[in-house]
Amino acid sequence: MKPSKPKAKPKSAPKVSALSNVDAKAKEFSKHSKTIFISVDALDPKSLTQAELRIEKEFGPVTVLVNAAGGNQPAAVVTPENPILTLSLSAWKENFDLNLVGGALLPCQIFGAGMLKRKKGSIINIASVSAHIPLSKVVAYSAAKAAVINLSQFLSREWAPHGVRVNTITPGFFPADQNRKLLFKDDGTPTDRAKSIMGHTPMGRFGEPTELIGAAVFLASPKASGFVTGIDLRVDGGFLSQTI
Repeated sequence: MKPSKPKAKPKSAPKVSALSNVDAKAKEFSKHSKTIFISVDALDPKSLTQAELRIEKEFGPVTVLVNAAGGNQPAAVVTPENPILTLSLSAWKENFDLNLVGGALLPCQIFGAGMLKRKKGSIINIASVSAHIPLSKVVAYSAAKAAVINLSQFLSREWAPHGVRVNTITPGFFPADQNRKLLFKDDGTPTDRAKSIMGHTPMGRFGEPTELIGAAVFLASPKASGFVTGIDLRVDGGFLSQTI
């Protein structure tokens, strides 16, 4: 069987807008020719609206939205010294504001409105393995990420008749700046926590960035996933499938 030839070459590279409140990191994307960086506050509807207007002016209407804002507030980490019984309510709310409100709800409201009018769009919200099985200590983060999946499923049902797809991606463990010290010692060898994670991951390794990118490209493409909405795509090396 002969390999089929591609029918057509890609028309053009995608135009990407990186929205972040961390200037140094996000500006790295601006080095690429078809990428712009916009400083935003994901918890400020006005800031998000201004960002959308600039994107439309520079590139045209937004067709794909990836919401990846998130993180864990240290004050909400459960420890023997900070038990769940006395966990700070303000720290709990901060986790939900960052991961649910700014990490999904507000961007979906602001950018989703235009997508609904145009009857076209794909929204990808980033969840976490802790949304499925609450990881030790990070109860507020886990609960907020679980809410992200629930919200996404709700929106997928409500917006499907209007041509807008909403899905989530659950990443497994990917080494990055924010978790590198937890996963690797100064000499580069894995920590006990890293060994525990890999021992619980059937594929026995951490994820590679390209593997996460591939999942996002799939969900963004109307040709590849035009009939896909309301799913949670797990890119975790089997972590959530592991039992005893």
